[in-house]
Amino acid sequence: MIRSALAASAALLLAACGAGAPGLMDPSGPAPTSTADLSEHIRVLSSDEFGGRGIGTEGEQMTIDYVSSQWAAAGFEPGGPNGQWVQPVTLRRFEVSDASGVLRVGDWSRNLVQGENVVISTRLPGQPHVMLHEAPLVFVGYGINAPERGWNDYEGLDMRGKVAVVLINDADFEDPSLNTFNGRAMTYYGRWTYKYEEAARQGAAGVIIVHEDAPASYGWNTVRNSWTGPQFDIVRQNPAAERTAVESWVTRDTAVELFRQAGLDFDALKAQARVRGFRGVELPGASADIHYNLATDTMQTHNIIGRLPGTTHPEETILYTAHWDHIGIGEPDANGDAIFNGAVDNATGTTALIELARLFASGPRPERSIVLIGFTAEESGLLGSEFYAANPVYPLATTVAGFNIDGMNVIGPMVDVSVTGSGYSSLEENLARHAAMQNRTVSPDSSPEAGYYFRSDHFPLAKRGVPMLYADGGTALVDGGRAAVVAAEDDYRANRYHQADDEWSADWNLNGMAQDIMLLYGIGLEIANSRDWPTWNEGTEFRPVRDQTAGQRQ
Repeated sequence: MIRSALAASAALLLAACGAGAPGLMDPSGPAPTSTADLSEHIRVLSSDEFGGRGIGTEGEQMTIDYVSSQWAAAGFEPGGPNGQWVQPVTLRRFEVSDASGVLRVGDWSRNLVQGENVVISTRLPGQPHVMLHEAPLVFVGYGINAPERGWNDYEGLDMRGKVAVVLINDADFEDPSLNTFNGRAMTYYGRWTYKYEEAARQGAAGVIIVHEDAPASYGWNTVRNSWTGPQFDIVRQNPAAERTAVESWVTRDTAVELFRQAGLDFDALKAQARVRGFRGVELPGASADIHYNLATDTMQTHNIIGRLPGTTHPEETILYTAHWDHIGIGEPDANGDAIFNGAVDNATGTTALIELARLFASGPRPERSIVLIGFTAEESGLLGSEFYAANPVYPLATTVAGFNIDGMNVIGPMVDVSVTGSGYSSLEENLARHAAMQNRTVSPDSSPEAGYYFRSDHFPLAKRGVPMLYADGGTALVDGGRAAVVAAEDDYRANRYHQADDEWSADWNLNGMAQDIMLLYGIGLEIANSRDWPTWNEGTEFRPVRDQTAGQRQ
């Protein structure tokens, strides 16, 4: 059965990516992907009418209606609870206003201006007026407590009533040869989400993350745009165990001056923080006043779920996931544009789910079920996928595998395909085999230091054991090579990522996106028509979790 499914997918993969171009095609399978259709879906989803697809807005319902109608037209059925197209997700919303602060060392002070040199937010429900007064500042290096690595930046510290000043990324970023935290590849300890969580576990009153472009992998504009609007979280039983009253970032220049006024050298301390045995130090005489007004309420948003039941093993599920949400409407940019359209991020991925629905429903029905999920609240911290992983509609033990799609290639066909978080699972073997049918190779994660593996919706499912592949794009264009890809990536990150200029363009070359969709379709079709159960590679942190449910899989 694997052989016949592979032959069918091979015929599809050999077909041309663009509409109307010649190529070998399986007559019983779906028509080739049309780049014109892809472009139109992206245009609609990222239009100003959708308001940046902010959660809890009119744009959310417009997105649900558009995606579900496309899935229904293709032949999918509602896949959410109670026969609905959606899975309700309850979130708590936090609206910070009038946020400001002051850093002090003796007679010196520096005003903190929201959006300029600081962003101040919180995901801790509490009083409508919050103020930290003369809270001592403690530099805790990378803010990591990792007993299995013999590492604890908080050892010997009492953080109650104090604010942790933390570096972004982890200790190996500046010197991968240390190999304490997987060398150049970021671990979860390097993510801002972990920094906040660990500081809360240590009892800190607040956290200030020092922003630096390279270790963060994005500029200050991204921080400002992502954190000055409303923040969201799932409703937690004990929020204080995981959240602090102040979750903030400051610019590097502000931090350097603060350390200098306290008689310390920022770069020297940063170097010390890379060495095992470093212990956090209080900044002599330094304190912070931080205050803001807080409005909190709960809201309901939705994951969008569609399903094509399998013919033979409908209880076994292949997942395709992409987040439908973006930032919504924020502060106007220099051009006066306040709508963050999110065309690449992630109208492209949402469009891929629409096209995958067409591909699977118009070809021979697969033996295992295909489930498409448009996750909500990814931009708020992977909250839609976290909610689904904690409340799965389809059991995770019999979820065979999944493919995550986030920010697809809009610049043309690639000579290779890139894996984010490479080396994790046997799905990469499937990927290599199918990529070869497109005359492509597989390239490992090109930016492991950026921690993209922990920054998209596959992660909540992966950490609960579901083998998840996150692969698309590539490192070199067929026409233009690697230099063209690097230039395009740098331009996007500097000028469009989480900015109002992430807009649809009629000039995009979507043949590479179509190629990647066909690639992911071919892999899923092969697995759906087999008895194969993809596995995590030996030694990965997710394998023991998966092994616990081995008895539930045949």
